[in-house]
Amino acid sequence: MSLLKPFSKLPALNTATILLVESEEQFQQSLADSLVKETSVTLNVRLAKSLPLPKENDEGRPRIDLVVFIINLTSELSFQSAEASLKHLDPGYFLGKVCFMVINARSASVPIERLDAVRKLAASLQCPLLFAEDQTPDGVTNATERLLTILRVAAGLVPMATALYLSNLTRCTVPPDIDQPSFD
Repeated sequence: MSLLKPFSKLPALNTATILLVESEEQFQQSLADSLVKETSVTLNVRLAKSLPLPKENDEGRPRIDLVVFIINLTSELSFQSAEASLKHLDPGYFLGKVCFMVINARSASVPIERLDAVRKLAASLQCPLLFAEDQTPDGVTNATERLLTILRVAAGLVPMATALYLSNLTRCTVPPDIDQPSFD
């Protein structure tokens, strides 16, 4: 089992690489298509169902600047897959190069415990937690813009800003009463 390491390869000039990890691939492809339309920098978008990545492509794989775990809250398998994939990342990624994106948070069929579990996971790793609307083109566009902002910083394309600093500004925090039962 090999760890994906953030600094094992040199960065390319004006190039950023993002890895989208989603077990069900429903939102992943539309988000990737939207990201590819970005023209201000050379953007490589890699897709994966889960980690670890295959060893045979390791030499040709570019340095991955940002790993995004897409979690569908209507599926318990999606959360479990993201959680299991985390152990295949080098701890250096958790210094501003990992974020979680949640879809279907507005669905009535989503148990509140699953949302709380995702929030606790993001807070424990001090990673940003983004919410995205996957049903509309505007939702995909908004998710793309937010990811591009984080990606530019994580790839070192924004002067005077670091991924660790941005991570401190955007990390998920859990309110102290989240473990208390809800009486709604």
